[in-house]
Amino acid sequence: MARTYVLGDIHGQIDQLRHAHALIAADRAQTGEDAPVVHLGDLTDRGPASAEVVDYLRQGPMQGGPWITIRGNHDFMFRLFLDDPLARDPGLNPAYTWLHERLGGLQTLASYGVDASPDRDPMDLWAEARARVPVAHRVFLDNLPLLHRTDQVVFVHAGIRPGVPLIAQVPQDLMWIREGWLDDRTDHGLLVVHGHTALDEPFHYGNRVNLDAGAGYGRPLVPAVVDGRDVWLLTEDGRLPLRPEMPAP
Repeated sequence: MARTYVLGDIHGQIDQLRHAHALIAADRAQTGEDAPVVHLGDLTDRGPASAEVVDYLRQGPMQGGPWITIRGNHDFMFRLFLDDPLARDPGLNPAYTWLHERLGGLQTLASYGVDASPDRDPMDLWAEARARVPVAHRVFLDNLPLLHRTDQVVFVHAGIRPGVPLIAQVPQDLMWIREGWLDDRTDHGLLVVHGHTALDEPFHYGNRVNLDAGAGYGRPLVPAVVDGRDVWLLTEDGRLPLRPEMPAP
């Protein structure tokens, strides 16, 4: 079986990220296996330390860590803004821009030292962001994969389009999908482990596992370990099995 550690949406919570990695290290010490760690995307926005999160995850593999970081929709919107402040992600509600208070982009810019006053002209914000966000961070975000798979599991930010082969999945679905996905109960052949849609706690639906426990809204970042298709949450007291169950109506 291929063991993989996995973390849901981080959203600028550097302390939560470090704590989750400490729980992973403790579990690794028990198993003696240097299994990879998959981060399911949304490194940025809402939380106070997006710049530190990006730097932490960028440098992990450089220091020998077997880490895989997947691109989330918030990471894409941040990167898109840096290239073109007028460009719109087609997955985003047309009523919003990345700078809207609900999205958390201003907190990301502030973490890089940008004066992110909400009434500031977006072009001024963009010019300062271009000067302050390191090229190394942009390159890192540019090269994030959209999914990672093993023999029995696919790890992705938002989910997959049911009935579409993995090779034919489109980036917008992988980063944004909810409609037609969250209510789908069919077996996809692989267990799909994802984030994107915040819950109060991780949940196993049988055909998929949602690990976004709402770190972007002040809830804990909960790491997990997947071995074959079996899933455990990592806690201060060790592993806690996460078994399939039906959600409440």
